[in-house]
Amino acid sequence: MSTAIRSTGDPVEFRAAVFPFLKKDPVLNSVVLSSVEGRIQGIMHDPEPPLYVSLHEGGEVVGAVLWTALRGIVLGSLADDLVPPLVNALADLVPGAESAEGTATAAPIFAELFAARVGKNFQKIRGTRLHQLISFVEQKAAGTPRLATLADVEITAELSQGYSIALGHDSSRALADTWVRGRIELERLWLWEDEGRAASLVGRQGEAFGATRIGPVYTPSEYRGHGYASALTAHVTQQILAAGSAACLFTDLANPTSNKIYATIGYRPVADFLGFSFTDQGRVV
Repeated sequence: MSTAIRSTGDPVEFRAAVFPFLKKDPVLNSVVLSSVEGRIQGIMHDPEPPLYVSLHEGGEVVGAVLWTALRGIVLGSLADDLVPPLVNALADLVPGAESAEGTATAAPIFAELFAARVGKNFQKIRGTRLHQLISFVEQKAAGTPRLATLADVEITAELSQGYSIALGHDSSRALADTWVRGRIELERLWLWEDEGRAASLVGRQGEAFGATRIGPVYTPSEYRGHGYASALTAHVTQQILAAGSAACLFTDLANPTSNKIYATIGYRPVADFLGFSFTDQGRVV
């Protein structure tokens, strides 16, 4: 069966086309769902217009992918057999894409084929694990959690900027300010305070079809080792559960400590994802 590829720059049009497909597994598809909703809501801002791509077979949607200047190509839960036709389309649409991420099986296939098609090198840059809460276990730490307010823009932007730097993403203060303001207004950012200090930051995405993803989770190095992030993540998880939603989050595969912490709260692995970068041939990453 042939695969039809359709692209658009309109997130509303894309949502109407692919969300009925994505909602079949809102946890596995949480990144694509929240990325589209965030742009429709105006809380995600891009230096260049994003591109939204849907894959169709027999008149039915079978895949949903997006490209943004800040995150690169997001394959979501794309099936391995759909990678080749997608590569041909994206090589024409976004040949300058600098990165791609997807499932641990689809992403390496895509990276190799896309790099060959556009004449670039590729290299794995990160591995993450998606977890879903199975049974909740409360966590304790010195201090208390609270919802961030607009009075906290400066400290939350500072923490958000630290998180971005740790991940190797855009670390501009202006972008961090805009990012936290939008989430504070939607009541999606929490702080853990101990002795008057904002020791940890945890956010969440919007609920989508009964699932809500936690992130970011960040504690500055000087406050680590006290259980702040664990306790605050557990608190935000509890808020999500109270609203009747399933809770999920990503961990860094290179950080066994974070995987252990979230397992203590009650999170269990769902799927692994890999990210790859693309660079000009002859350039060393």
